[in-house]
Amino acid sequence: MRQLHALGLDLQDGPHGRGAPAAARRLRRLLAVDALVLADLDGPVAAHGRRVGAEDLNALLAQVFEYGGGARARLSDGAAAYAAPLMVAEELSGALVAVGDPVEADVEAAAALVAEHLDHAALRRARARIAAADLRSLRAQISPHFVHNALAVIAALVRADPDRARHLLSDFADYLRYGFSDKGDYATVSDELEATQTYLELQRARFHDRLDITVRMAPEVLPVAVPFLVVQPIVENAVRHGLERKEGRGHISVSGYGEGPLCVIEIEDDGVGMHPDLARSLLAGTGPQSRGVGLANVDQRLRAVYGPEYGLVIETALGEGTKVTVRVPRFTRGVVTP
Repeated sequence: MRQLHALGLDLQDGPHGRGAPAAARRLRRLLAVDALVLADLDGPVAAHGRRVGAEDLNALLAQVFEYGGGARARLSDGAAAYAAPLMVAEELSGALVAVGDPVEADVEAAAALVAEHLDHAALRRARARIAAADLRSLRAQISPHFVHNALAVIAALVRADPDRARHLLSDFADYLRYGFSDKGDYATVSDELEATQTYLELQRARFHDRLDITVRMAPEVLPVAVPFLVVQPIVENAVRHGLERKEGRGHISVSGYGEGPLCVIEIEDDGVGMHPDLARSLLAGTGPQSRGVGLANVDQRLRAVYGPEYGLVIETALGEGTKVTVRVPRFTRGVVTP
């Protein structure tokens, strides 16, 4: 079992990754053969054991690629060889070649296992591409509504309260610097929290201090790596669509804590709320385009990175405020900060 897990790690970057030679070595030992070759549709990509002549190997691979099934051959030096196709996502993507009296059933089983790992690797790479594309989209959506209002507030304070205006201008610069940062696709919860507090201070000034803010974050989750720009878009949605429409004072809380292997982040407001059906449509991407763009983007990126069982959970009702919960693994392979 440990060997099979290690094989998955070897192939996590695909057949051309750094672990492919180690995968070939591990497979040769598992099958107890003289040589093992991993090939894609263009030819060999990794091998271990005795050298196999290019002419013999190409002829064997040609049989597999032409007919899509296993092929047995006797090589020029008399050695027996068997090649099994690698079917990734039901498509022929390569072959596994074993030399030295291989057992066909064992080679077929090994090929199926390799194909499964390659399929998972391709899915992870696709998720990463989706997450990166959605992040670029979110950066492009940094709200002109917020930018205009923040600058208007700062301009109004230049004469009335120049010290606060300077402080808010510095906050605004920090907010933009973080939002357009190119340091990577992930940040720590601590970084996300700092950016969120900066955003909320700017909004507090715009609300003429009618906005109450509570931030509680357990120390153990501060270093957890999460996708970049996860918390702030949820907070922005709470302010724009929950508190701007509410009369009187408004309150928003941001909290985070560990729950076993999970990091849980909750953003809650006491604003106008929404109908639960609207919340569901926003996450599905079918709701009004003027609302929840950040929510849908964050939800999609979380699912792309961690899998379909993760994503946002929204609890809301008309007149009852809104609570959005993010649950992510505290430790995930490949999810690290720069």
